[in-house]
Amino acid sequence: MLDQEIKSALEQQESLRQAVIAHDELPNDIRTVAGVDVAYEKNSNRLVAAVAVLDATSLKVIQIASYHGEATFPYIPGLFSFRELPAVLAALEQLAAKPDLLVCDGQGFAHPRRFGLACHLGVATGLPTIGCAKTRLLGEYAPLAADRGSYQNLMDNGEVIGRALRTQTDKNPVFVSVGHKVSLETATAWALRLTPTYRLPETTRAADHAVKELLIQCG
Repeated sequence: MLDQEIKSALEQQESLRQAVIAHDELPNDIRTVAGVDVAYEKNSNRLVAAVAVLDATSLKVIQIASYHGEATFPYIPGLFSFRELPAVLAALEQLAAKPDLLVCDGQGFAHPRRFGLACHLGVATGLPTIGCAKTRLLGEYAPLAADRGSYQNLMDNGEVIGRALRTQTDKNPVFVSVGHKVSLETATAWALRLTPTYRLPETTRAADHAVKELLIQCG
């Protein structure tokens, strides 16, 4: 049964990635930007997903929506979105209004089959989406300058799949990639805009804080 699930997921990735739009189709005036995160109860498939919506100018949290449930797809490298996407979509449905831009703490195009969580979430919702990951999944990049805003293209077999971006001087880079309806240039600009003080985007920090608080409440 598991082999069939994996086969089906791989086929879906191959099919759905054709729908990814890698150029800008964002609203002219982006007023809200949201981060998403999923956390698991210890030694369990029970999970909580949260969406943190921020004002795009002030970066203040406007709304938190959440979903409690259980992961039904196993943890398999490269198929991570199939485990977490249902919970994230359920949390998004709780929002009063859809955000103008989604930022995932994970990969988008910088994925072995060019269809990470940010791509999957963007195609599933139709919303502009960016991948901004803490760690690199694959690809190589040249040495980065130490200054905030420095970046190098992330390359895989001669293809640009994302960027290693220094969001804070002398801090480790984040890994930015296209999700859906956002170009790599625009994704890079937003990653910097969302990191005025810390290495990780304020969207990611807010969503991470939300799921941790929700897990404490569950416990």
